[in-house]
Amino acid sequence: MTRYRESVRSLLKERILDAAYERVTAEGWDRLKMTHIATTAGVSRQTVYTEYGSKAAIGQALVMREVERFLTGIQDQLLAHPRDMRAAITAAIEYTLCTAADNPLLKAVLTSGGGGDDDLLTHLTTRSEPLLETAINMLTAHVAEAWPEIEAHSRGLAVEAVVRLTVSHLVQPVLPPELTAERIAEVTMRVAQT
Repeated sequence: MTRYRESVRSLLKERILDAAYERVTAEGWDRLKMTHIATTAGVSRQTVYTEYGSKAAIGQALVMREVERFLTGIQDQLLAHPRDMRAAITAAIEYTLCTAADNPLLKAVLTSGGGGDDDLLTHLTTRSEPLLETAINMLTAHVAEAWPEIEAHSRGLAVEAVVRLTVSHLVQPVLPPELTAERIAEVTMRVAQT
């Protein structure tokens, strides 16, 4: 019975996140109200508060769900280049930047409000620890398995550099994705080889 309840609660949480995603991508984060999420999800406002507690918690959950989706695609890119670290990193970064450019939630994040505590952008900048930790852990595990010859300290520095630089270019792109990917891969390779 406990497993059934957990399954139902998980589905409910996903339904609420789906509703929040729909509202945010259509109207923006600033205009989002818990009542709007509840109406779109077909649940009470209290249910939304019970499951998430606050608008900020929903924002964090939305961002983390997108991160997990991105990481799946990134892992596919890394696996497509098992013998060539530079090609794997370049492909993964380019995938991330190109996919992000067309992602409705990321567009909503980057165009949301003025940087207050409730702003979605804070989940990519000042409150980005869960996002960075998740990405760094996944990449560290992959690189350790795929290229065990890289010394652990250099591997850690390289992974952190690639994640932080890629997030920086997501928030503030400067060059076309393919050029950015090549430049970040160059930096990463230099760090990994030290």
